[in-house]
Amino acid sequence: MKKYVFPGSFDPITLGHVDIIVRALPLCDSLIIAVGENKDKKYMFSLQQRIEFIMKTFSNEPKISVQTYKGLTVNFCKEVEATAILRGLRNPADFEFEKSIAQINRRLTEIDTLFLLTSADHSYISSGIVREIMIHNGDYTSLVPKAVKK
Repeated sequence: MKKYVFPGSFDPITLGHVDIIVRALPLCDSLIIAVGENKDKKYMFSLQQRIEFIMKTFSNEPKISVQTYKGLTVNFCKEVEATAILRGLRNPADFEFEKSIAQINRRLTEIDTLFLLTSADHSYISSGIVREIMIHNGDYTSLVPKAVKK
């Protein structure tokens, strides 16, 4: 059984995330969207809000579950018996950053990381950009799923 973990803070989930998730679904039997908890990080949305955004966005998708975790992603992956970690790449900088993490994760646990390139229509979207637009009362609605829209 192919069980993937797609980890992130999802603060908030964006259409870039949705793009990666939708395209990964045919490749696996189940996909855990793993919302990380980091007490040192300042989030715009509460953990519960972030979970609700994801659950509403994928309410009709039986392959998807949403879970939270603390600590190392690879430890969570071992706990849930994941077969791979899923990561999206927007640009070469993402690749360089994610490559190092994937290599360390592989060395620590032998779990592979699968990379999907974000489609060109969504490659410029990041949660950080969306938060910045929200803070300054800009129109972010074309960058996030309906569940995130106020």
